[in-house]
Amino acid sequence: MGVAENLQQIRKQVPDNVTLVAVSKTKPDALILEAYEAGHRDFGENKVQDLLAKKERLPSDIRWHMIGHLQSNKVKFLAPFVHLIHGVDSMKLLKVLHKEAVKADRVLDCLLQVHIASEASKFGFDGEELVQIAASGALNQLEMIRIRGVMGMATYTENEEQIRAEFRKLNRIFEQLKGAAFSGVESFDQRSYGMSGDFLLALEEGSTMVRIGSLIFGPREY
Repeated sequence: MGVAENLQQIRKQVPDNVTLVAVSKTKPDALILEAYEAGHRDFGENKVQDLLAKKERLPSDIRWHMIGHLQSNKVKFLAPFVHLIHGVDSMKLLKVLHKEAVKADRVLDCLLQVHIASEASKFGFDGEELVQIAASGALNQLEMIRIRGVMGMATYTENEEQIRAEFRKLNRIFEQLKGAAFSGVESFDQRSYGMSGDFLLALEEGSTMVRIGSLIFGPREY
């Protein structure tokens, strides 16, 4: 099946109130345009240079998501336009984002990445540490940063119970953060987890945003 057909099949499984981010990293413009022409607008890239290049070449109403690990020295390039930054994993990065948001005179929407997997290679805040940071009021002092919620990546495993447990851990952290710093903040509403291999489990566990690449565009290309 082509990209449009793949999208149609996935949309049947993803509720309307869940954001589907099409992970377009490594994919050529032609495939992204196929998804765009099928009505899709949310696309995710994991390298700043690729995102910037595609932004220049592709339609201006695409909502670009930065889904990869973001280096502080690259923030200035994204601040003027990026729709959502998914992988905010340190206070240092948050402070840089705030500085560049002030320069761009634009509020930046971000997700706090929490380390929920058993794999040490994945990035993210420690959950307990993050709740303590939130309780200190540090997150609320960044006026040009709008923290939309949390994101995390489960362990790469076929053990469904482990994956569910990790997603549930992220849900608990979301609720703790809400109580500590975002009570009554309507924009703090995103629990982002689930990719091509586990998005159905993620949806069952309450994810509001899934990132899907290979099921839309085909196998990864390196």
